[in-house]
This record gives sequence, C-alpha cells and structure tokens, in this order.
Amino acid sequence: MESSKQSGFSLLELMIVIAIGFTAAAISVITLIPVMQSNDVNTAYDRTLMALRNYQNLAITNRVRYIVTFTNQIVPGYCAVACGVITVQQWHYAVPVSPAPTVINTIYLPGDVSFSVQGGYPSTPATVPDGFGAGLVPIDFDQGMGLGSQNYVMFMPDGSSQDTLGNWNSGVLYMGEANNLYSSRSITVFGPTGRIRGWRLYSLAGVNTWVQQ
Repeated sequence: MESSKQSGFSLLELMIVIAIGFTAAAISVITLIPVMQSNDVNTAYDRTLMALRNYQNLAITNRVRYIVTFTNQIVPGYCAVACGVITVQQWHYAVPVSPAPTVINTIYLPGDVSFSVQGGYPSTPATVPDGFGAGLVPIDFDQGMGLGSQNYVMFMPDGSSQDTLGNWNSGVLYMGEANNLYSSRSITVFGPTGRIRGWRLYSLAGVNTWVQQ
C-alpha cells in the first residue's frame, strides 16, 4: 500500500532558500552601486556639455545672447544636499537699452553630483585643463580678468564667450561625486572662439592626469 505522505519543503529548507536569495540580492546591489554612480557622473557631464554646446549654437542661429550659469543648490524633493544646477537665460538686443535677461531653462544634474574640486587634482598651469586656474575652484570662469571666479559664460551671436562687461570669458568647471576622485570630469570654454572641451581625470603611471575626451 502506497503512503499518502507528500514530499515538500521543510520550514528550515525554506528559510535557507530565502536567506540565499537575500544574500544574492545584496551582492547584486553592492556590485551595481559603482556602476550606478558612474552612470550619474556620466549623465551630469553629458548634460553640462550638451547645455554649453546647444546654447552656443542657438546664440549663433538666433542672433541673441545666452547666459549659462552654474551653481550648487539644495532642491527640495530632488537633492537633500547641494547638487549641480544649470540656469539658462536669454538676453535679447534692443535699442537704446536691452531688456533684462529672462530665464528659459533650468537643468538639474543627478542628485549625487555637484560642481566641486577634490584633493589630488593637478594644480600647475601645465597640468590643469587648458591651463585654466589651479584646480582649486569648482566654477572658475573669467580667467585673467581680475574679477574673481565667475560662475557663468555668455555665448554671443559670433559663437564667442564673454562676460557681461564685454571681456572674453574663458575658464573651467569641475564636477564629480564627493570622496570619489576618479569620478571627476571637467569642461573648459575658450572665450575668443567659444571652443568647448571635455576632460576626465585618470591615474596614468601613478600620476593624476586630465585627459581630453
């Protein structure tokens, strides 16, 4: 006579399976964290580079000025600590007096990325991106103008970058995640031509080096 007893998982076996599942999930999350962080920095870099190139092109096409300003802000519901924010203003020409600039776009970087500098950045004229600054100021435009570190560029209809006083506005900005040196990216703007370049920090033969992207 066959036994009517049916086989199945015991409580102990079920608990072991669940524990293994939780362990595998935890390992997966830990493995994915660096990838997610890298994606955030790449996204921030791409958004910033795209904003600069886009509004330079629009300045040429539309024959108006675009002021692109970079700040770190706490944004309720988005980032609890200051994260990178790009504000874009359009500034039309008019005679005899141009109207005030108007805000036309606000761009937010991922919440864990800010405009920042970190210890370990190259700091000499020959090693900083395009020779601008000393790797100490996160947003460092208006190089050589004696006006301090300005946090904006203004693209003109000829494609150049100026400040609001009519000076060529060259400079550099840095971004990255806190306490993650090699997440760092940099972008430079050369005033007379408006040339825009992107950079990434690498350790090459043990030397921290900015490499153009």
